[in-house]
Amino acid sequence: MKRGGILNGALSGALARLGHTDQVLICDSGMPIPAGAEVVDLAFTLGVPGFAEVLDGILAELVVEGAVAAEEVVGGNPECHALLDDRLPALTYVPHEELKLLAHAVKLVVRTGEATPYANVVLRCGVAF
Repeated sequence: MKRGGILNGALSGALARLGHTDQVLICDSGMPIPAGAEVVDLAFTLGVPGFAEVLDGILAELVVEGAVAAEEVVGGNPECHALLDDRLPALTYVPHEELKLLAHAVKLVVRTGEATPYANVVLRCGVAF
């Protein structure tokens, strides 16, 4: 048994298979899921698990060299914007419709139970050496 970290077997394995420049979408429960990507659906009920706890768990295990969020998060979800701004110094913003298009290039989608607007981010994997 693992000592800690991400205990969900599907998510832990999917993260371990990622390589440099692969992209991961962490999204709220309402984000359209692009066809073709591996999906780990953690959503249980509205709000569970939340975006913040899933983001923090994934950031503890991944090297991230860049991230993209919807510019609408700034005014539409200030709490999520503050979280993203705090956790991801290399964060850039695009219109929400463009973020949905960018999602078609991700290798992994992690769906949370988050039920607030614009709680979505695409992470670009870095390398640990």
